[in-house]
Amino acid sequence: MTSSYRIVFMGTPQFAVPTLEYLLAHQENVVAVVTQPDRPAGRGRKLTPPPVKVVAEGAGIPVLQPKSIKTDEFLAEIEAYKPDLIIVVAFGRILPKPLIDLPRHGTINVHASLLPKYRGAAPIQWALINNEAATGVTIMQMDEGLDTGDILLPGAIPIAADDTSETLAAKLADLGGKLIIKALARLREGNLPPTKQNDAEATLAPLLCKQEGIIDWQKSADEISGLIRGLDPWPTASTTIDGEQLKLFKPSVRPGEETDPPGTVIRADKNGLLIATGQDFLLIREVQLACCKRMSIEAFLAGHPIKPGQRLG
Repeated sequence: MTSSYRIVFMGTPQFAVPTLEYLLAHQENVVAVVTQPDRPAGRGRKLTPPPVKVVAEGAGIPVLQPKSIKTDEFLAEIEAYKPDLIIVVAFGRILPKPLIDLPRHGTINVHASLLPKYRGAAPIQWALINNEAATGVTIMQMDEGLDTGDILLPGAIPIAADDTSETLAAKLADLGGKLIIKALARLREGNLPPTKQNDAEATLAPLLCKQEGIIDWQKSADEISGLIRGLDPWPTASTTIDGEQLKLFKPSVRPGEETDPPGTVIRADKNGLLIATGQDFLLIREVQLACCKRMSIEAFLAGHPIKPGQRLG
């Protein structure tokens, strides 16, 4: 049976869409959706609505796109909807305390990590960069801190060897939608007890910058593979070849003893670039020059021959 909870949903990117769709599919009472303002996107810089707005409007739900959420006017606007609960998924702004505390059941967040690990804006990317075997989603009670609120319901999934931040985000977004439905069911039953986070075990997942994508070939193949997958599709990991930036994608680790300096191309054929690292070898199957689109190694080699022994970086 669906509760009578009046829910205000706050989210912006594609990652937030599955949670909203799960709420709607289970006939939860979403009375309003708050999302970021439309932004210019694409080559034509056309004003584009956030993915969450598209879903909400398709379902006939009122959409709010405030320039600021820290005003008395916005707080009054949300208060007028009489929410019992605010659900937040990748909204993109820090919520003020008066807004967090407004609903009678508070504000809960769908966070893409197993808290207290990876608090912050880029938990999916850092889980990959650090070669975690698993990650997950935590339904948490929000407070004023950075993902420091009480844990309500965690859920874990394994990380596949070929996962990128894009593929892993899709898996976690779906998991988040399933967990929020389970959390609401438990809340109705009075069976959603909060658990304090252990701050001593906390790690941070700060925003990424392009500089972090520069590959150090002295590192192990495992470390470099994690970096490449974690930064795919943005901001991407890269090296240089003949003075040009070369972005690398689709890595896999090949065990072996190195006799050539790290960054040396051992083999270059249709199966990929085999490159020496600080430990083991790295096979790369897709690349991209700044002037070109992303392509397979086979397509790349047709116009840009690479010989064994050539150094990258």
